[in-house]
Amino acid sequence: MKIRPVCLYDVNELVNVHTRAFPGFFLSFLGPRFLREFYSAFLHEDTGIALVAEGLVDGRVLGFVVGTTQPYGFFKRLLKRRWWAFCFASIGALLRRPWIAPRIFRALFYRGEPPQGPKRALLSSVAVGPEQQGCGLGRVLVTEWVEEARKRGVPGCYLTTDADNNDAVNRFYAKCGWRVESTYVTPEGRKMNRYVLDFE
Repeated sequence: MKIRPVCLYDVNELVNVHTRAFPGFFLSFLGPRFLREFYSAFLHEDTGIALVAEGLVDGRVLGFVVGTTQPYGFFKRLLKRRWWAFCFASIGALLRRPWIAPRIFRALFYRGEPPQGPKRALLSSVAVGPEQQGCGLGRVLVTEWVEEARKRGVPGCYLTTDADNNDAVNRFYAKCGWRVESTYVTPEGRKMNRYVLDFE
């Protein structure tokens, strides 16, 4: 395999990997149209960092990682430019479950719950296809993403993930050198761990 920047023609494959890696998750429930808008956004901003793992033989997308060096400004500009597209992409999910409207609103304005301190880069999403999970591909992707963030001059990185019933993922980030900076509870009652990785 090789690691390379994500291109626009990869976006549908990113959506495919995401939905297979995270069945039943909220973003997956919002549907492919929403996910295409979300992942395309990282390609239209200079602050976006989006990498894909590609099979050398067949060129198939095996996994990916995306994030931004400026989380607050990134999502604010994204919504200003494409708010109508995200709203349109959310209609199907809203019609199926009208009571999730507040959560969709929060998803549209999500900026990663940044920690206190220096303005770190946000690792927004990493996914590996079910067939490749457990082979170390996720660690390679995260390591490459962190190195690119370091090259861009940010003082560190952060991410959030579920604290409960998520032991494998939490062990994964700990092994990659990230530390739990804090834990908080979302309005939906999800307990989240916020990890940071600061550069010396």
